[in-house]
Parts: sequence; C-alpha cells; structure tokens
Amino acid sequence: MTYPLVTVFGGSGFVGRYVVQALARKGWRIRVAVRHPDQALFLLSLGAVGQIQTVQANITHPRPVAAALRRADAAINLVGILYQRGSQKFHKIQTEGAGILAKAASREGVKSLVQISAIGADKNASSLYAQSKAMGEEAVYAAFPKATILRPSLIFGPEDDFTNRFAALGKRLPFMPVIAGDTRFQPVYVGDVAKAVLAVLMGGQTTKARTYELGGPEIFTFRSLLSLIMDQAGIHKPLLDIPMPLARLQAALLQFLPKPPLTPDQLRLLMVDNVVQSDALTLKTLGITATPMEAILPGYFVRYRPKGQFSRHLSAG
Repeated sequence: MTYPLVTVFGGSGFVGRYVVQALARKGWRIRVAVRHPDQALFLLSLGAVGQIQTVQANITHPRPVAAALRRADAAINLVGILYQRGSQKFHKIQTEGAGILAKAASREGVKSLVQISAIGADKNASSLYAQSKAMGEEAVYAAFPKATILRPSLIFGPEDDFTNRFAALGKRLPFMPVIAGDTRFQPVYVGDVAKAVLAVLMGGQTTKARTYELGGPEIFTFRSLLSLIMDQAGIHKPLLDIPMPLARLQAALLQFLPKPPLTPDQLRLLMVDNVVQSDALTLKTLGITATPMEAILPGYFVRYRPKGQFSRHLSAG
C-alpha cells in the first residue's frame, strides 16, 4: 500500500512539529520543506524510518518550492513571522510567499492545500501582520480555489512563545505588566490545531474551499489570561496596567531587539479582540473537542513553580 505524500512548509516550527507528528501517526509520508534542513532533523524521530524527510526550500523562491511539491498529494503552509526583520517582511513572507506556494501547488497537481492564517486577518486592519495574512488568503484562493484556510486564535503549548514568555516575565519582575487588558482572546491548544489540519486532509471534498476559525473552549480578557498564567506558574505578584502612551514608547524601543517582546505592530494587534466569530466553521465542525488551557498548562509550567513538581497547585486550594 502506498501512503499519500504531504509537503509541510515550515514544519520545524512550534506548530509544525505537532502537525508532522499527527500526520506521521496516521501513516502519511512527509516531506518537510524548510530553509535550513539540518535544523529540522529532530523531526525524523517522529515517524518510522524513511517516513519523514527534510528538503531545502524558501517559500519566496518559486523553483525550490515547486521541487518540494513535486509528486505531493497535499501541501500545508505553516510559514509565518511575528515581526519584521531585514528581508523578512510580512508582505513578502505571508502574502507573496503564500501565493508562490499556491501557484506551484496548482501547477504540480497537488490535490489539497491547507493555509494557516490567523483570526483577525483583515486587509483593512491597522496591523501589517493582519493585513498580510488577509492578502495571503486572497493570493492562495486566487491560485488554488479549493484550498482550506485555518485561522487559529492565540496558540499555546509547551514550546510556545506566549505563555512561556509571560510566565518567565512574572518570575523576574516585581509585577506583571498588563497592556490592553480588556482585549479578548480564545487560546487554542497546538495539539488541536494539528488535529484540525489532519481532519481537513482526511475530510476530502467536504473540507475544501472553506475557512475555519480555531479557538479554545474559553474566552479570556488579556488580564484574566495573564492571571491564569501567573496562577498556574505559582507566581504571586500583582498585575499592573500600563498606560497606552507608555506602552507605545516601550514598543518603539523594544522593536530593535533581536527577538523583540513587543513591537508597534504587535501592540496594534493587542487592541483588537481575537475570538472565533459566532457564524464561523470551528473545531467542533471538524469533530474536535477543544482542549482547555487548565488541562495543558500544569504539564509544562512545572519549570516556573518555586518547588517544581512538588509545588502545591494554587487552584487546588
């Protein structure tokens, strides 16, 4: 029996490793297309011998993208950036790159294409990130009309750069800074996002040419989300609201760091609710029960607790 072949662009990232693992468990042959294949070799252990291979491809270069898609049955685009640096621009990666991939997939006869976008993708948004995601969706649909778009809210999991960043920040600072504390989020577990990708590929025609919004079972304000992170990490410090003028100044300065914790564009994103729309197709539509944060955070927040695994969980009373 010949199992189908899927090319996963950006498969070595946070979400990518979960997607690759989910596909491997279902028997897919997986070609992981990344800029630096040597940095993705850890993925090989997620499958059987020879099931997963890595190839070099930059999503903005048509020829290697086409080569990575040759003879593939499906393709998944997980490539994205959270801030701009040097030649890595939102429009180039998330709009032009997505279009290049979709055009190549169409030419190579790929049957299914899954594009990972984001809740809040909007051409009229104030955020360049949100604009580029929306234009990326348009570029994908123009070249590959039967593509499936997945728009996750904030994604959390053991290797994420959100919950871990704020838990570490809470340990270092005498208080937890809160910016735009009333903005709403619907965090989704990375494992559920991987299940959604798999469900789309296994769904055949029923999941093609559709857009799904992926969120967890609970909506948090940014303030309540930070409070949950602090509680799960066993950190007992006050939350302090940061005035927007000061936040803008901080973002203007921090954007020049090698890995900026906050940029002006991210600050604009923080001002807009990031939740699943009431009429959207969702995880439930795909037959997936969303995983609550409280079920996952304790598993990897041990590292932040004063006594590690021996710390008494605050919520347990």
